[in-house]
Amino acid sequence: MKGITDEPQYSVGLLEGGTVLSDVIDSHIYEQTLSEKNAFFVADLGVIMRQHIYWRTYMAQIRPYYTVRCNSSPAVIEILAALGTGFICTNKSELELVQTHGIPPEDIIYSGVCKQVSQIKYAAKNGIDLLVCENEAELRKISRCHPNAKLLMQVSTETSSPDDEISMTFGCSLKDCRHLLESAKELGMQVVGVRCHISGSCEDNQMYVHAISDARCVFDMGEEIGFNMTILDIGSGFSRCEAQLEMINGAVMSMVDLYFPPSSGVSIIAEPGSFFVSSAFTLAVNIISKEIVAQDRQDQTSDDASANDEPEFQYYMNEGVYGSFASKLSETLIAAPSVHKNTSLDAPVFSSSLWGPSGDDLDQVVDHCLLPELNIGDWLMFSHAGAYSLGQPLCTSSDTSPPPVYYVISSRDWFEMQDTGATHEATLKNFSMVPYFLNSCQTEAALSVPA
Repeated sequence: MKGITDEPQYSVGLLEGGTVLSDVIDSHIYEQTLSEKNAFFVADLGVIMRQHIYWRTYMAQIRPYYTVRCNSSPAVIEILAALGTGFICTNKSELELVQTHGIPPEDIIYSGVCKQVSQIKYAAKNGIDLLVCENEAELRKISRCHPNAKLLMQVSTETSSPDDEISMTFGCSLKDCRHLLESAKELGMQVVGVRCHISGSCEDNQMYVHAISDARCVFDMGEEIGFNMTILDIGSGFSRCEAQLEMINGAVMSMVDLYFPPSSGVSIIAEPGSFFVSSAFTLAVNIISKEIVAQDRQDQTSDDASANDEPEFQYYMNEGVYGSFASKLSETLIAAPSVHKNTSLDAPVFSSSLWGPSGDDLDQVVDHCLLPELNIGDWLMFSHAGAYSLGQPLCTSSDTSPPPVYYVISSRDWFEMQDTGATHEATLKNFSMVPYFLNSCQTEAALSVPA
């Protein structure tokens, strides 16, 4: 068994006998090279478990609520549910997905800036009471469709980066909070806490400091009006980096202890998404076309002209920004990939750009990188590919489906999960563990088979 795509019952390859993740990738490339050369993901579920351990180490007082839209792969949902996370959902399909994994309603938060009436009613019918609200229009809509909802008021942080225009548009400003709280009281709604809006690309731990300080002001307003505020959501913005967690912990926990000590009875939660899944997934793509382009020689002197006689290559891949690299459309930087073939250490490298298959000017995945010359049929490996990459293709005219996902976990990580109690049958009920032994000649074949 080599892993399997997302199905209601899915298998996970248990890496044994010295088999490592790169061997699994080599094996699937070998199989694809002999067939259709389709792109695919390999997901190491052990990485998700280790990220959860990092979270418990540095953010022990803060319960994680996983952002489902970051990666809605059922195996990811199931393993995080087994590890005890809550879930942030933005639409009905995400709500249904987490419910199929037995997540209790009280561990689900229905987020989303503009919620459909039918989906608010669905949440009400299914006992999902925690809803995010940030303006009066949403408040009145929720009061009509889900009068028993428990609201988290989304508050914008005034110190948001001036370059991040998107982050400025979400959340109620601090000066408008009292009016929204008073409106909620008039409508007979419950406001139970605050959700801080932190940009998903936040790199400044002081943002969390300001957000917690602002949240304390909102809590004070709410308590004056008569609400029992018991939940503080410090938002998202967490990278996959362990060092970042340690840094945020140093800044955040002192503020939490100051403004929301244990005696306050306030539960602290946060919304890591990419943190859990980004480094767990590797995407393998195939080169389907190439072009040699003339380099721009403007402003070059005659002395360095000879140095720029080297060719520049444009490579076209079978995945682009209308598929697994959709995050590029939101200005996310895609790191240069590694090349899956044997090359000598002193092999020349050339200026290269990487494009998706659409031919669209927007379908540029990597603007510039240095790569050895590639041929049609060669493979590229994109690591840290687990965040915002597994959705349906954006190009509706495409007849392709999302790349399959092959799940693996090392026997060491699997045994460690058993020690935590996360592998109880009642939680990972859809997992089927199958030993994965690799034929020793497959790796050689994958690296040497002609395109």
